[in-house]
Amino acid sequence: MKIGWIGTGVMGASMAGHVQAAGHDIYVYNRSKEKAAGLIEKGAVWCGGPGEVASASDAVFTIVGFPEDVEEVYFGHEGIFSSSAGCKTVVDMTTTKPSLAVRIAEAAGERGIDALDAPVSGGDIGARDGTLVIMVGGTREAMERMMPVFECLGSRITFMGGPGAGQHTKMCNQILVSGTMVSVCESLLYAARVGLDQQAVIDVIGKGAAGSWSINNLGPRIVKGDFATGFFVEHFIKDMGIALEEAETMGLSMPGLALVKQLYVAVKAQGHSRSGTQALYLALKAMSEKNGWET
Repeated sequence: MKIGWIGTGVMGASMAGHVQAAGHDIYVYNRSKEKAAGLIEKGAVWCGGPGEVASASDAVFTIVGFPEDVEEVYFGHEGIFSSSAGCKTVVDMTTTKPSLAVRIAEAAGERGIDALDAPVSGGDIGARDGTLVIMVGGTREAMERMMPVFECLGSRITFMGGPGAGQHTKMCNQILVSGTMVSVCESLLYAARVGLDQQAVIDVIGKGAAGSWSINNLGPRIVKGDFATGFFVEHFIKDMGIALEEAETMGLSMPGLALVKQLYVAVKAQGHSRSGTQALYLALKAMSEKNGWET
């Protein structure tokens, strides 16, 4: 297929690379062209904007940063919907507002285009290895048509329901991950405080009831002092904010999620907005040191 790809950041570049390696023709756009250089060197066609991508492609995949970026990509003056001739399917893999996913689906339907919201879980590791979990909202028929592309990207692709269902599922994912990240960081701080080998602790507890993706994948990064991004702190704060907004509209109380969001706001204030989510460890460590505890 002729696949348009908009967004070649930490995850998007690897994901588009898998699609390209599978033999699909790639038409690419990113606000920073240099981040698409590797794809272009391998034969991807550079386009001047989202509308140009849509005009050249059978299907367009987007994975950008914030809801306002998604708005611009789809509804902007030079957005996908400004010039979608030839494009039959759009797939937004950004984690964004469920209501925006519904709006995109409605606008796409008016133009005879199928729309899927398909956020992912697995971070930079899953993107690099092609093992992402993909949560799909829209129509099952459109998902099946896009399966040759999805299978390049993920090890588990699941249809969750109508427009917005993929995004709601991702909110469930982020709520769970938020609590897990606090536990990972506090566990490793405790290990350091009592003089345990942190990696040895991970090797043991990561295989038992406390095992999780976060402790087994991000825990070792913390031990090594590696706080480079696999998933930006600022994007995680955005996701938690969306989940809290959705919960409020439904009358759901989420005190744990609200607490974790505030902790990550502190991480951002310490200058780590573009660090990985494991940088929460640094904020909690700083709190401990203020109390006179050395870690």
